[in-house]
Amino acid sequence: MAIGYSPYLLIAVFLAAAIIFALLPLLMAYVWARLVSPRKPGYDKNSIYECGLESKGDAWVRFKSEYYLYGIIFLIFDVETIFLLPFAVAFTGLPFGAFLAMLVFLLLLVEGLAWAWQKGVLTWQ
Repeated sequence: MAIGYSPYLLIAVFLAAAIIFALLPLLMAYVWARLVSPRKPGYDKNSIYECGLESKGDAWVRFKSEYYLYGIIFLIFDVETIFLLPFAVAFTGLPFGAFLAMLVFLLLLVEGLAWAWQKGVLTWQ
């Protein structure tokens, strides 16, 4: 073991690199904006612009919560089915216990789908 070696040195280096990697583009954008962009605020520059038309009404629009539920259900089943790919690739080399574990996983997915269907989450209104 070398003198002065710390096992946390590598973690500190990675932490510093991560912080620099995150903050350096922000610093560069700030410097670029201060040096290059013009400072001429006015009515036209500060007005809300959407498709070349003046905005009408309130920007706060209510969305139905069913849309969010539908999206969350989609994401859950989409992400969970990604776990099937490694199992399918290594299927012939896996023991029977792995097959049973994947069968339980699939049954839980089907149970979640049946629950969402029974609750009416999947009906589009």
